[in-house]
Order: sequence, then structure tokens, then C-alpha cells
Amino acid sequence: MADDHIRYDILAQEALRGVMRKVLAEVARTGLPGNHHFFITFLTGAPGVRISSRLRERYPEQMTIVIQFQYWDLKVTDAGFEVGLSFSDVPEKLEIPFSAVRGFYDPSVNFELEFDVKAEGAAEDDDAAPAPEPIAVVAEKKPESKKKSPEAEKKPAVADSGGKSADVVSLDAFRKK
Repeated sequence: MADDHIRYDILAQEALRGVMRKVLAEVARTGLPGNHHFFITFLTGAPGVRISSRLRERYPEQMTIVIQFQYWDLKVTDAGFEVGLSFSDVPEKLEIPFSAVRGFYDPSVNFELEFDVKAEGAAEDDDAAPAPEPIAVVAEKKPESKKKSPEAEKKPAVADSGGKSADVVSLDAFRKK
């Protein structure tokens, strides 16, 4: 097989990250349209990821966040995004570079992107991907009701219930078989 000096694999990954970047930037600007919402899985130890030490201890390798009803201050840059979420009634700010994202999934339309992300210290020539670990879903769907006031939408809401009742989902649940 010929050497790929153009590195189409890297170009394709960057293009797909551009899709995620554009979608998140639009959501940051106008809010979530219709029933769209996102499961975003990222490596917590990847370079540039900024989360609290409490979250890093709880999710030492990877975690999945849900951007749906209970998020605030979503900001998107060329390199990544930041978002406010609440974990066990504790508001947190997460900064996630796009290079740390392993998966982006919108279940409302069954749209999924998967990215090759090497964990820090992973060998460059390691062809076998490690089996995915369980990931925690850190937001819960609330019943839709009357339109919230702008002040109510900015308040942090409960994202999980202290870990005991958090939904744990394997990344395999989102893979096409």
C-alpha cells in the first residue's frame, strides 16, 4: 500500500470537527432548535481540557456531557468550546478543545461523529483502540413546560443526582452496528 503523504485521515477529521464547531457556534448564538441536543464525549486528560479537580477525579479518562436544557454560557472558538453545567448541584465551567472530543451525537436526528483521539502518553503506532469505558451522562431531560424567562434560563440546573442515579452509557450504545 502506498504511503499517504497528504494525510487524508487527518484532513477528514479536521473537516468533521469543523461541522461540530459550526453547529455549536450556531447553538451558542441562537439556542438549540427543535428537539436537537448533543452528547459530547471527550478525554478528560487531553491537553487543553480544563475541568475541576473534582470532576477529573470522578472521570479520570473520559466523560460525556449533554447539551440540552441545562447549560449556560456556551462559547465557541476555533480551538474549542466552553460551557457551564451543574454536577450534583455544583455549577462548573468546562473548557474542551475540539482535539479532545471523541464523539459528537445528536440523537434527535441520529447524527454521529467519531474522532480518533490519542490519550496522553499513547503510542503513535498503537493500531488497536482501547475498549470504551462507561461514560456518565451529566444532564437530565426536564419536561417541557411554559417558556422560561431569560433569568431562569441563565440559572444553573441540576445535571445529575450525586452519581448514584446518573445514567451510565457505554459509547457502544451510540455506534452503528
